[in-house]
Amino acid sequence: MASGFFALLDDIAMLMDDVAVISKVAAKKTAGILGDDLAVNAEKASGFVASREIPVLWAITKGSFINKLIILPFAFLLSAFLPWVITPILLVGALYLAYEGAEKIYTFFVPHEHVKSQVEKEAFTKAEILLKEKKKIKSAIVTDFILSIEIVIVALGSVVEEPLSTQIIAVSFVAVLATIGVYGIVALIVRMDDLGFSLINSSQKKNGFSEKIGTLLVQALPKVIKSLSVIGTLALLLVSGGIFVHNIEFIHQLLHGLPSLIAEFIVGLIVGFICLLLIELFYKIHTSVKNTD
Repeated sequence: MASGFFALLDDIAMLMDDVAVISKVAAKKTAGILGDDLAVNAEKASGFVASREIPVLWAITKGSFINKLIILPFAFLLSAFLPWVITPILLVGALYLAYEGAEKIYTFFVPHEHVKSQVEKEAFTKAEILLKEKKKIKSAIVTDFILSIEIVIVALGSVVEEPLSTQIIAVSFVAVLATIGVYGIVALIVRMDDLGFSLINSSQKKNGFSEKIGTLLVQALPKVIKSLSVIGTLALLLVSGGIFVHNIEFIHQLLHGLPSLIAEFIVGLIVGFICLLLIELFYKIHTSVKNTD
């Protein structure tokens, strides 16, 4: 009896050791997507009244956990019964990631024309403010759902050859860690300006140390979000390119002489702009046909 108990403990220890190693690999594979996830959610969670930022962020975080609870079982069922589907889903997800990265680059160099609207200076009621808040939370949770699918599938793709029990523990760990990590950092980012204003207001003298630090934090917030957006765009192209390089033998053989980062970036960029071109062409044809009717 005792020997069987200790044997069970030994098996559990070996399993957890395998999970730790595999989780590290899966986390590394999904790190690129987290840059985009962080940038998007920092933008989504900002712009609220200071007293509402944390409650709103907590609501989005709970929504993110619910998203993971919905996505993970489906992902594990696919892995258990249709494991061959994981790679095609990865490639489809890579097309989306590459397109998104290319579209961001295109938008930066060729900005879309936005219709300018006058800002109404009317005071909103409390009910109207809460309604706008709910809409923004819902939008953020939907965006999180899309990004969560990418994170889970990429993580699962990196451990798909492991036993199902190891997959479940490792991918679940990465999914939970991603949510806690991303929204924990977002909480710090969206509170930067409030902390800055607090330091400025509490400064005892003009141009004192507290005021300088506070001013630095206030001025740094938009730059931090912009930097995260750039990092996230590069990460999208690298992650998508990496999926193609490691899952399509022809591409792997074609670029095997290049450093991996350069090869992945080139592939992600080329695939992204091909997708962008095809989608823009589709919209133009659709618009042209619609106008002739």
